[in-house]
Amino acid sequence: MSSCSLWTGNRRSPVLSRERTAWGKLRARIKGEWEQADTQVTTRNHDSNDNPLTISRTTAVRSRASIRRQQTMSRMLLLVSVLVVGCSSAGHSQTQKESTKTNAVQTEMRNVMYHFTESVTVHILELHGALVPVRQDGLPIFDDSRSFNLEISSANITMTTDSLANVLNQYVFVASEAPLKDLTVTTEGNKLKVKGKLHSKGDISFETVGTLSATPEGQIRIHAQKVKAAHLPVKGLMDLLGLNIADLINTKKVRGVRSEENDLILDPQQILPPPHIEGRVTAIRIEGNQIVQVFGNKPKAELPLAFGGNYMAYRGAQLRFGKLTMSDTDMILIDMDPKDPFDFYLEHYKEQLVAGYTKTTPAFGLRVFMRDFNKLPNLSAPRRGTPSGPQATAHR
Repeated sequence: MSSCSLWTGNRRSPVLSRERTAWGKLRARIKGEWEQADTQVTTRNHDSNDNPLTISRTTAVRSRASIRRQQTMSRMLLLVSVLVVGCSSAGHSQTQKESTKTNAVQTEMRNVMYHFTESVTVHILELHGALVPVRQDGLPIFDDSRSFNLEISSANITMTTDSLANVLNQYVFVASEAPLKDLTVTTEGNKLKVKGKLHSKGDISFETVGTLSATPEGQIRIHAQKVKAAHLPVKGLMDLLGLNIADLINTKKVRGVRSEENDLILDPQQILPPPHIEGRVTAIRIEGNQIVQVFGNKPKAELPLAFGGNYMAYRGAQLRFGKLTMSDTDMILIDMDPKDPFDFYLEHYKEQLVAGYTKTTPAFGLRVFMRDFNKLPNLSAPRRGTPSGPQATAHR
């Protein structure tokens, strides 16, 4: 068993390879110094011929050798302490990560209009991933969108330009000191046009036209090709003066956005409201007024579908919704009207649930047939006396 596994009980971590190498080198050096000191003392002792002066020198040599040993031992103890702390920290981090992965609920979605808020919606064409609890000892809870993140292995997701504008205005640049305000987003062919106000420059109106691409880190790059300020073209003047977008927009205190020369970099993992997503954008393109984002890499082998229509499937671990907690989760939320996308809003899943019905499989799985969120009658009116848990509508 490795030294790290003795301390942490985990598999050997590659993070500690450098420390193990340093430990081996120091141990060899210590051994060499001790052997050399013993050889010097022994040689001088044999050559002394009982001369009192030589014996005194030999004693001094032995004393210096003893001091060197003590100093070397101190360095050893210091390094061992560092290694123990490093192993413990890495082991704790690894344990926490493995624990949350163990509690993750596998998910698969197909043709779902997913509402993050009433004004921010994405169209999930297909998705494979997992609901990963935020807390180490937690579990995903439908009634708490902050209790889990949506980890995406592969997906095709589209977002309208209006939804992107709402994300930027209502979530990203919402602070009073944010550098941009009143943003609108449209498309021009395969390019993205962004209009708004430079709040940090006295609310001067601006307009940029640029291209979209995925960064190596899995984020979204908006590269400005044209820039106008106060309705005047300024991109040429900026180039002449050696200025770029990063000089005009300070994004240091803005969540999920950073400026880089003439580019704005958006991080999908941070700009969307909860539940936050975790995943890498590998490709991005514009189709009409839709921004099509490809996450991860599509599985080489075509995976069997959990259901034939529009659905959201959840399997494994524990999942809580309402008063019900499922162990070894086996639940599929199914669109009652498969002619159009499954319109789903997590914040109002109870209303959608009550408007539908559920079935229990012989293996005690749940098949929940839900009405689309945008087809719920009188959604804004208070629903008094309606059951709040999924068990209220369950039947065979």
